[in-house]
Amino acid sequence: MTASFAAATTSYAADEELILNGGFENGTTSWIVNNGNGTDGGTLATTTDAYSGSSAAVITGRATTGSGPMQDLTGKVAAGQTYTLKARIKYDNANGPATKQFFATMHYGGSTYTNLVSVTATKGQWAFINGSFTIPAGQSVATARVFFETPWTQTPSTAPDTHLMDFTLDDVSMVGAPPPPPASRTVEVEGRLPGDHNPLLGHKFGADGFGFVDKGRVYMYMTNDTQGYAPNPATGVSPQINYGAINQVTLISSTDMVNWTDHGEIQVAGPNGVAPFTNNSWAPGMAKQVVDGVEKYYLYYANGGGSSNVLTGASPLGPWTSERTSTLINGSTPGAQGVSWLFDPAPLVDDDGEEYLFFGGGPASTSMPAAERFNNPKNIRVIELGDDMVSTEGTAAVVDAPVAFEAAQVFKRGEKYYLSYSSHFGGTDFGGSQTPLPGYPGGGQIGYMMSEDPMSWPKEAYAGVMFPNQSQFFGSGTGGNNHQSVFEYEGKYYFTYHAPTLNKRINGDSTQGYRSPHIEELTFKEDGTVNQVVGTYAGVDQVRDFDPYRVFEGETLGWTKGVTTAKTDGGSTEFGASAPNLVVTDIDAGDWTGLSSVAFGENGAATVTAKMKPLQSGGAIQVRLDSDDGPVVGTIDVDGATGAWAEVTADLEGATGTHDVYFTYSGATGDLFELDTLAFTAGEAAPSLDVAVTAGTRCIAGNAVVTVQARNNDEVPVSLVVESSFGTKSFASVAPGKNAVHVFTTRQQAVPAAAVAVDATATVDGVATAVSLSAPYDARSCG
Repeated sequence: MTASFAAATTSYAADEELILNGGFENGTTSWIVNNGNGTDGGTLATTTDAYSGSSAAVITGRATTGSGPMQDLTGKVAAGQTYTLKARIKYDNANGPATKQFFATMHYGGSTYTNLVSVTATKGQWAFINGSFTIPAGQSVATARVFFETPWTQTPSTAPDTHLMDFTLDDVSMVGAPPPPPASRTVEVEGRLPGDHNPLLGHKFGADGFGFVDKGRVYMYMTNDTQGYAPNPATGVSPQINYGAINQVTLISSTDMVNWTDHGEIQVAGPNGVAPFTNNSWAPGMAKQVVDGVEKYYLYYANGGGSSNVLTGASPLGPWTSERTSTLINGSTPGAQGVSWLFDPAPLVDDDGEEYLFFGGGPASTSMPAAERFNNPKNIRVIELGDDMVSTEGTAAVVDAPVAFEAAQVFKRGEKYYLSYSSHFGGTDFGGSQTPLPGYPGGGQIGYMMSEDPMSWPKEAYAGVMFPNQSQFFGSGTGGNNHQSVFEYEGKYYFTYHAPTLNKRINGDSTQGYRSPHIEELTFKEDGTVNQVVGTYAGVDQVRDFDPYRVFEGETLGWTKGVTTAKTDGGSTEFGASAPNLVVTDIDAGDWTGLSSVAFGENGAATVTAKMKPLQSGGAIQVRLDSDDGPVVGTIDVDGATGAWAEVTADLEGATGTHDVYFTYSGATGDLFELDTLAFTAGEAAPSLDVAVTAGTRCIAGNAVVTVQARNNDEVPVSLVVESSFGTKSFASVAPGKNAVHVFTTRQQAVPAAAVAVDATATVDGVATAVSLSAPYDARSCG
C-alpha cells in the first residue's frame, strides 16, 4: 500500500466533519470491523480508557493486520479533493514491541487500498495521527471506506504480539469538502408531447419493459435507466449510461394505457437489495402462480450477463422477498452450458398451470461453423420451472431462433405459442462477415417464431419480423438493441419495446443510451401470423376515460413538464399500506402535469382536493382544461404550514364533460410544494320534474282536434303551460298523481303532423325548477 500526502492542508469554505461518532460517545454506532477481505475479523467494543470524553473504541481478537475499526464514507468524499484526518490511537499489549506503526487506510473497493496517514506509537501512550491526503482525480469513489490498521504482513498469526495486538481508538475526525450534490435528474422539457401516448413516461426513463396484467390493471416492469442519469448542469448532457450500476427495477401501472402511475423503484440487488447476493437487475420478467394455496408474484431479473434470479412478492407491487440465497440460472443450470449470457429471464405460466422460463443470449459458441454461428447461434434456452416458481426442473432445451441475440419472450394465443427475440448485429462474435439466409431478420430487429409446444423451437418455427429496428421510426440517435414483450389486455394484444426518444427530446440526435418504454397494438392475420408493428409517438388508444371521483395518486401522469417523483414515508392511499407511496416533487413555477381524457360527466365536478406539503408560502395549482394554457376552472391555494402535509380544497366551475386536465403550478422561485394525492367530487344533479305528456288527434263534427294529456308523476304540485299551433292553455296547479287534459279546436278538416310544447314549473326542496317537454302527434284528415 502507498500513501498519497498533500504538501499542505487545502481549505474549503464548505469544509465539514465527515466522520460520525468519532469520539465513540454513542458507543460503536456508525463503526464496524473492517471486512474488506474474507479473512478479516475482530471484536469492536467501547472502553472507558478514553483520550477525551468518557468513551473510546477498542478492537480485540484481530484476525488480520487490516482488522480494525472502519466507517463507510461512500457518497461523502470526491476524487481530486483534499482532506485532513486526525485520530488518537494507543496499544498496551505487554508482549508487544516498544513502538508500532499504525495507518489510516481507505478501501476503494476490490483490491484497491491506499494508506492515507500514519503514526508510530509508543506502547502505552496515546499517539496522534494528523495529516492530509488528496484522493487522486481519477480514483473511483463508488466505494470509500476508511479504517485503521497495522502494516500488512501475509502471515501475522506467526507473531500475533507483533502484528495483531489489541488497540484503542478515539477522537477520529476527517474534515474536507463533501462532494457537490448530484446533478438534478429532473426532466425539464415536455418529455411526452401533449396528445402523444408514447413514450409512456415523460419524467423518467425505463427499458426492457415487461407487460403484466393482473386484476384489470397493466403493470410494466423495467430496467431502471434513470439510475445512472446525471446531466451536467451547464450542458444538460449526461454521461453515457452505465449498465453495470443498475440494480433497481422501475415499476408503473395503468388501467387505461395512457395515464400511468409511477410506483418508483424496487431495490432488487446490491448491498441494500432484496437479494444482496446479486449485483444487477436488468430485463425483468413477471408471473403469478398459486403456490401451496397462496397467490404469489414472481419477479425474474438478470444479474448482469452471468446469471438470473427471482424475487417473490405478495402483490404486483410487493413487498418483495428472496426465497433463494443463490442465483436461479447460472453456469450449473442443466442445459445452459455454452450460453454466453445467462440473462433476460422471461417466465410463462401456461393455461394448464405448467411453468417455463426462457433465458440466454450473447455470442455464439466458437465450436460451430461460422455460417451457423451467424444464422443459427443457438444461444437461447427454455427450461421448466418447479412448482415453487423459484427452482428449475430437468434440462434446458435449445431455442434455435434465427440470428438470435437476446430478449426471448413467449406468449400464448389460442393453441399457438409465440416467441419473440432481438436479433444480433453480426461481427466476430457471430462468425464474422456472413450472408444471412433469405427471410431471416436483419440487425437489431425483433424476430418471432410460432410453435405448438413451449419446449420445442426448431429453426423451422421462424415466422418473420415482428418489429423492425426502432431507428426506422424515430430517426438518428435511437438505434441499438431492443427488448420487447407481448401481453393481452381486455381482448387486445399489445407490444412493448423501448427507444431513447425521451433522451432524444432532451439532447437531440446525440443520445447517451437512456431508453424509454413504448407500447403499440399487435394485430394478427387470419393464419395467425402477426402484422408487423410500426413504432409511433401516437401509441395506443386510451382504453377508458379517467375516473376523477376517487382519491388517486398525484404521480398518476399523462404528460409532464419539469417535475419528478420520489418515495416518501408510509403506504399508498390508493394502493394500500403495503404498497410504496410516491409524491410529485421538484415542482417549480411554470411546471405542469396532465391527465388524459378525464370524465367529469354532465353534472361536472364541484371541488378538487389535493394533499400537499408546502415548501414555501404563496404556491398555487391552477386546474385547466385541454392544455397547459387552457381555461382555468379552479385554483388551489397552497396555504398550509410549511413542511407539513395537509389537504386543500378548491371549488370548480365549468369542469363538465370529458377533457384532458392540466395542473399548472405557480409561485415564487424555488421548489413550491410536494403533491401526494388528488380527488374530485361530483356536482349535484339539477332538480328535475317527473311529468309525462302525450298528444293525439281525432275528428269531431267533421273537424280535427288536438288532444293533450299531462300527468304529474312527481311528489309536488306543478304548474303547466301547454302551447300548440291552435292556442295556449295554463294549469295553475296539478296535484301529484293527477292529470291535466285539454282539447284544442282547430276548425280545420285536416291538420299536419306537429307537436305540443309543455312547460312545467314547481318548487323542489326550496329551488324553483322547470322542465320543457314536447309531445308529437300524427296528421289527421276528417273530410
